[in-house]
Amino acid sequence: MILINLLPYREERRKRRKAAFFAGLGFSAVLGVGIVAAGYLLLQFLTTEQQAHNQYIQTEIGRLESQIKDIAELKTEIESLQARQRAVEDLQTDRNTPVQLLNDLARLAPEGVYLTAIRQEGKVVTLSGIAQTNERVSEYLRNVSRGSEWLDKPDLIEVKLAAVTTNSRDARRLLDFSMKVSIKAPPREAEQSASAPKKS
Repeated sequence: MILINLLPYREERRKRRKAAFFAGLGFSAVLGVGIVAAGYLLLQFLTTEQQAHNQYIQTEIGRLESQIKDIAELKTEIESLQARQRAVEDLQTDRNTPVQLLNDLARLAPEGVYLTAIRQEGKVVTLSGIAQTNERVSEYLRNVSRGSEWLDKPDLIEVKLAAVTTNSRDARRLLDFSMKVSIKAPPREAEQSASAPKKS
């Protein structure tokens, strides 16, 4: 017996194709939505991670800035302490200067030269005195220039006549002079030997 299908098979095939197309379309849509959702979640995750990383960096920067501020304060304190230390060292170095200065001025003054005033400004000392002759003043300048460890660069400011009355009522012609000298640092050996304890 021969069976003949009288149903419209083309319509049936078209329906199947249509259903398959819509199913594929739905699957593609679901897959696209899934990909978009996954991409969005990944982006959110990366954004969160980056924000956490940025926050960590900001925290570290704040900590480093605090440390830099502490270091700057420490540097300021160190500089202040060093300035105090230098001041103390200068005082220790300069404590013998007046004694040595007066000692050298008296030792180097030749006979016939008398000092009347000594004024110090910083490292420069201005001397005023009376001398019997110009040669005595010149000798004093040479002595200071060559024979002193503490004085340097003598500079004659002026020499002028001065009338001094003596007890015998004679007017002697003497010279008023003024000069400047610089105080120089003493040799290291002299400082060390002066500060070293003497051995018995």
